[in-house]
Amino acid sequence: MTSVDLVRQRLAEFAEREAHGVSPLYEHLAAHAARDPEVAGLLTAAPEHFAHATLLLAAAHRLVQAEPFHELSNYYPSLGGTYGPDEGTWPLFRSFVLDRADRMRELIATRSTQTNEVRRAALLYPAVALVKGPVGLLEVGCSAGLLLGLDQYGYRYQTQEAGQLVAGPAKAAVGVHCALELAPGATLPKIPKTVKVGAKVGLDRAPADLTDEDTHAWLEACVWADQPERLRLFGVAATVQRKSPPTLVEGDAVADLGRAADLVPAELPLVVITSNVLAYVPGADFVAALKGLDRPVWWVSHEGYAAGLEHVLPGRDDLRAEESAFGVLGIAKLEEGEVRSAKALAKTALHGQRLTWLP
Repeated sequence: MTSVDLVRQRLAEFAEREAHGVSPLYEHLAAHAARDPEVAGLLTAAPEHFAHATLLLAAAHRLVQAEPFHELSNYYPSLGGTYGPDEGTWPLFRSFVLDRADRMRELIATRSTQTNEVRRAALLYPAVALVKGPVGLLEVGCSAGLLLGLDQYGYRYQTQEAGQLVAGPAKAAVGVHCALELAPGATLPKIPKTVKVGAKVGLDRAPADLTDEDTHAWLEACVWADQPERLRLFGVAATVQRKSPPTLVEGDAVADLGRAADLVPAELPLVVITSNVLAYVPGADFVAALKGLDRPVWWVSHEGYAAGLEHVLPGRDDLRAEESAFGVLGIAKLEEGEVRSAKALAKTALHGQRLTWLP
């Protein structure tokens, strides 16, 4: 059983570091839930690895989806609501989830946060482009595998130095915008017009079937409710993916990594991507599994530094998040059980809004 103290701490940290300045609704709800043992206690139904604030909020979002005329929906822009957080939001939310406590616990116990954040493709694209293609992509913790479509999306990187940099197919159905800033001493990366991908494989403990209505609704519920643009991108990307679905493998990120990698043709450079996955998987075990593959592998990592890149590039205290949360984009090459090279490329906003390129 996950402890109430742990989930209250995670709720408070989420409100202060991740939702602050990004999601007024989720900052408000998580901050109040952190101070409310009864509401926070709903999250103890999840295993400790999965008991994060986003799971509680996704479960609530799913139940509001199912009752779109409930008064609480007025605070959910994803359902057409136009109210900002006010003095009525928390009491209404609290009574809503506690009145449905059994359904909340069932969702929390049986689901996990499966965020298909399409905008993160803009973060991964420049890193994947560093490997000469065509490449074979293997996304670990893929959910529905929408990031595997990164070669099909259009990108607009807004820079101060060179205006707007454009990449991806000219008539892409999915268009992603990202601010590209430079850290002191950094120069703009070369962003090619195209990335060639020869194979797409996703590995997940519960791969998401977008043709299943209930699964699709859950994935929508995992999108933060006051960010309807993210929801729109998810819907368009899901439509694109249905026309050319990747190969999805059910399995463990560590134990089944080799089995999934074997589905990528040997003649293609193997590029493994992870994006905000290693909060749920022990990073040291995952890197050991990468080292154990019987072929060279490039690991494109978008994780918190301590969860991800630290295992192949230790000693970079400048990449540790302190007050506000951010991700670190990195790339490492592993071969014959050794780390051949590793580099931190950029600091990122966690949902793909911004890249700060490093020297």
